[in-house]
Amino acid sequence: MRIGMATSLSAANAEEWATKIEKLGCRSVVFPLDYTADENDIADYADEARKHDLMIAEVGIWKNVLSSDKNTRDKARKYAVGQLRLADEIGARCCVNIAGTYGGPIWDGGYKENFGDECWKRIVEYTRELIDEVKPKNTKYSIEPMPWMYPTGPDEYLKLIEDVDREEFGIHLDLVNMINCPQRYFFSDEFMEECFDKLGPFIRSCHVKDIRLEDKLTFQLIETFCGNGTLNIEKYCALMNKYDTDMPVIIEHLTNDKEYIESYQYLSKRLVSADIS
Repeated sequence: MRIGMATSLSAANAEEWATKIEKLGCRSVVFPLDYTADENDIADYADEARKHDLMIAEVGIWKNVLSSDKNTRDKARKYAVGQLRLADEIGARCCVNIAGTYGGPIWDGGYKENFGDECWKRIVEYTRELIDEVKPKNTKYSIEPMPWMYPTGPDEYLKLIEDVDREEFGIHLDLVNMINCPQRYFFSDEFMEECFDKLGPFIRSCHVKDIRLEDKLTFQLIETFCGNGTLNIEKYCALMNKYDTDMPVIIEHLTNDKEYIESYQYLSKRLVSADIS
């Protein structure tokens, strides 16, 4: 596997960015520029990634392409087109977004309407529309699973792949985002096996973090940094390697470079101890 971080390590330019990340030991990256950046800068970062053997794991969209507000939705969809074209241009493993919030103002929020037949239909239609407009050849468009919007589990993801019916549609796996109930939390080893058994061949990139149950009523799960929860990270990474020894796995949702570096070093140490690389 190729561990990376969702940070550019405060680099001033492409060469410094790639050198610092490689020196740390990372082997994959989240591309730090978006499609609106200067084309020479984009080329520099992509070239430096290749020179330093840093796989570009993902280009992010992170906009609500299903927004009920037309202006917000149109801007989000324009951005999605630009980001997918960028991902294809630089050969990223995937261009990733969430499906989108259908029922309220928070772009990644949970609402009842997120789970209706109409929402599912719109997700499928828009995913086809985006892929058909860009026609990517060097990347895959993917949707990150979420606890409160489609897809929330492996069966929904398989159904989404079937309904979208495009070879350019792949999977971005965030296992923790799908641990959203007691059964998946307490039997997380079995759940991750199910995820990889069903989705393994389609997975393009993974996020890695941890999860823990709060000692409060009602049932409250908290996303946290690696080692501060109960997830069997060694098993998670071993399953990645089973399907792709070059799988990029990205540490995310930390607040500063110091935390990212510490988390990377901690994760690397655990995997070395388990003889996983």
